[in-house]
Amino acid sequence: MMNAFVQHSAAGPSVKRRAADVYPFLETYIARKEQQIADIMQIVERYEKRRMVEERAYQSMSALRRMFSGKKPDHHVAVEYIHYVKKPMEQVRRLRAEVEAARAILTDSQPGDMIDLDGDLERELT
Repeated sequence: MMNAFVQHSAAGPSVKRRAADVYPFLETYIARKEQQIADIMQIVERYEKRRMVEERAYQSMSALRRMFSGKKPDHHVAVEYIHYVKKPMEQVRRLRAEVEAARAILTDSQPGDMIDLDGDLERELT
């Protein structure tokens, strides 16, 4: 019983609002989240392009220059990948889920309906 109370309070209470009051906000919310997604994707693409350029430059070196120049250890490359690609892509998936939830509210509700807003949408609204 106490565990259920703790889980509910951690998730935050949902707030009911009229759909017509929330529609204009949802459109700007969706646009802002899509812009965040585009920014993150641009950062990931820049990293991947830079990585490809570095790899191409290393491969085009002569064997003697490669010996002296050195290459990043594989574990450094893996950590960079996690930092610049994997974590941002997880954030993109989360943002896309939020956008889909907001779009579902827009498409599935009528202006007079009372809809439940979760904690994230309610915080953004106020």
